[in-house]
Amino acid sequence: MSIGGGIALIVIGAILAFALDLQVAGIDIQLVGYILIAAGVVITLLGIVFLTRRRQVTSTSRSAVDPVTGERVTRRSTEDGGGPVV
Repeated sequence: MSIGGGIALIVIGAILAFALDLQVAGIDIQLVGYILIAAGVVITLLGIVFLTRRRQVTSTSRSAVDPVTGERVTRRSTEDGGGPVV
């Protein structure tokens, strides 16, 4: 659940809080709507933060034969892009 799920919660919460006029015993529909709106805002903000913090990682693998021993040598390196993917 990310940005789209957060927006969906905001919309459902707004419908419950502002558009419906129901009376359910033991449940305040407007309060449930406000809670869903708040949860949707938090989830949307977290989705945006995680989207901007995503980093690009590049992995490289090289194989060669050691001329002295004749063994196959594999070198692996990983580089972190260090910034957000644009």
